[in-house]
Amino acid sequence: MKVCLVSPYDYMHPGGVTEHVRHLADVLRERDHQVTVLAPSSRVGDEHGIPGYVRIGRSVPVKSNGSVARIALSFHLVRRVRALLDDSDFDVVHYHEPLVPSLPITVLRFHRGANVGTFHTAARRNLGYYYGRPFLGRYFKRLHACIAVSVPARDFISRYFPGDYRIVPNGIDTSRFRPGQPPVAELRTPGMKTLLFVGRMEERKGFGILLEAYAQLRRRRADLRLVAVGDGPQREGYERQVDSFGIPDVLFSGRISNEMLPRYYTSADIFCSPATGGESFGIVLLEAMASGVPVLASAIPGFTAVIDAGKDGLLVPPNQPRVLAQAIDTLLNDDDLSRAMSANGLRTAQRYDWHRVADSVLDVYEEARGRSRVHMVAAGVHRQVSGMG
Repeated sequence: MKVCLVSPYDYMHPGGVTEHVRHLADVLRERDHQVTVLAPSSRVGDEHGIPGYVRIGRSVPVKSNGSVARIALSFHLVRRVRALLDDSDFDVVHYHEPLVPSLPITVLRFHRGANVGTFHTAARRNLGYYYGRPFLGRYFKRLHACIAVSVPARDFISRYFPGDYRIVPNGIDTSRFRPGQPPVAELRTPGMKTLLFVGRMEERKGFGILLEAYAQLRRRRADLRLVAVGDGPQREGYERQVDSFGIPDVLFSGRISNEMLPRYYTSADIFCSPATGGESFGIVLLEAMASGVPVLASAIPGFTAVIDAGKDGLLVPPNQPRVLAQAIDTLLNDDDLSRAMSANGLRTAQRYDWHRVADSVLDVYEEARGRSRVHMVAAGVHRQVSGMG
């Protein structure tokens, strides 16, 4: 098939949806499908040497769901989108967050073939969806099949746009995230245990909660270090907190390369993700599980969809650093429990391998192509009847 993947988010900026699109494009190409990716970028110029990527629009930062999304807000994309659709004749266009302005909506407006939408977000509410339903509903009806990456994501979007959603989770590359990757030497000091956090440095990711729990633990045990991978608007504040309170052995690694990330996971004794909410899916949990690391996370909807509590990992109430500290202590002191959770988590993670996920996505593509053909036939009959009238 000729497939077009459309994302509203800056393709040069790291993010969950962008990574999802990149990996899906790669695995589809491995199966000999022709894949084009349409997405904006803040970097003006060519397509940055990325095979199959077509830059359309310049992104701007917009606050959304407790984070910052970099999306293209210009609607002056029509001429280029129409020309590309006319020249390419895609069998399927797959939109990721299809109702986020403005690129997906523009492509939806003009593509006449099969349209598939994947909804990634889970949140308490979305005022844009609430007030924009009369406008956005017209574009939602142009989708021939809808995917949600989790039950929380489905429940969120269906409040505004009811429909038939297929649950197809995010995928992970289990050949990349796996036990046995060489550890990072400075994180494996004899006699020390390493707690690992991977995520954006913003309030909803919960690093501040983890930092408070870690500080409590360090008052009674000296065999711990905390390693934070990621960057964001609150990093400087967290660093000042560490300095002002004299919290020992906290390493801020910032953004690291894709090649180094699997090694950081295998260097950890426990992976912690104390997010406070707004998570539709626990991709970092699965990366840690696939790496053979025991996982400790918040009991929020996006995470409970991935973790079987007490089996694959430990889940604790969000925003409770004392309880989080007790759970960390439990895992550190119970080697049998840690080993069992590592083994169970590793088996669970295999179910999310990208090749399995791609099978489900391709099934949805075929359903959408069938519905698209039916709609085109029905539209042709309607035009004939109207002409006879």
